[in-house]
Formats: sequence, C-alpha cells, structure tokens
Amino acid sequence: MDSKSEVNMAKINPTLFNSIYEMKCPRCREGELFDTTIFSFDKSFEMRERCSECSMNFSPEPGFYYGAMYVSYAIWGGISLVLCSILILVFDWNLNQSFALLFFVSIIFFVWLFRISRTLWIHANIKYRPNYIKELTQKNNQKLEN
Repeated sequence: MDSKSEVNMAKINPTLFNSIYEMKCPRCREGELFDTTIFSFDKSFEMRERCSECSMNFSPEPGFYYGAMYVSYAIWGGISLVLCSILILVFDWNLNQSFALLFFVSIIFFVWLFRISRTLWIHANIKYRPNYIKELTQKNNQKLEN
C-alpha cells in the first residue's frame, strides 16, 4: 500500500482520537466544531451552529454542554495535581512557586481546555455514522425523484 492510498484511507475513516484531537464533528468526523484556531482571541469560545459536512446541530438541546464542565474539572484537576506534585517533590519548589506556575499554565491553556472538554463531551454523546453523508444524499435524491 503506497502512502497516497494510506492518506486517502485516513480521510475515509478518521479515528476517534484524531477526530477529538482535531476537534471535528462526532457524526461525520469531517466538519469543524470551531471556526477559529485554539490560540485565536477572536470568537475563542464560540462553536459553529451546525456541521458544514453533515448539518448536525452542535447544540442539540439547551444546557447540553453542562457535562463538559465536569470533564474540564477532571482534566484540569489531574493536570494540576501532577504538575504541582512534580514541581514540589522532584524539583523541590515550594507551594507558592508551584501554584504561580500553575496559574500561568492555566491562563495559556484555558481556551484549549474549554474546547477539548466540549469536544470530548459531544463525542461521548453522539454516535459516529461513517455513511451518514451518503445516506443523506440518497434520501434527498429519492425525495427529488418522487
């Protein structure tokens, strides 16, 4: 198998990890969840309303993303514990120094944490349907024929 066909296979069947890492639509794994990059200050917290590929509604119900707060809390709690433990136990920093660094790391990765938490939450709740776009096209063609 040559490298070109491997690239095409990756586009045809993206993995769950790649879909989450690249913040793609959970249903088709092709459309973008966010309009801007992670380190953009313009509309950092705004998600698209719908997927550009399969038209999935990214806000299926009011309050859908409340669960993402718990995901965010768990991720950041773990990172904080590990980072401060390493700084205190391995590098012999004091508590104030380790919290100061944690504060600055929190500022830098705040938008990333917000976005990855929402991405994980929507992927946990929406099923991947690799043939959804094809099925949708067939349904629309059948409606046009009738």
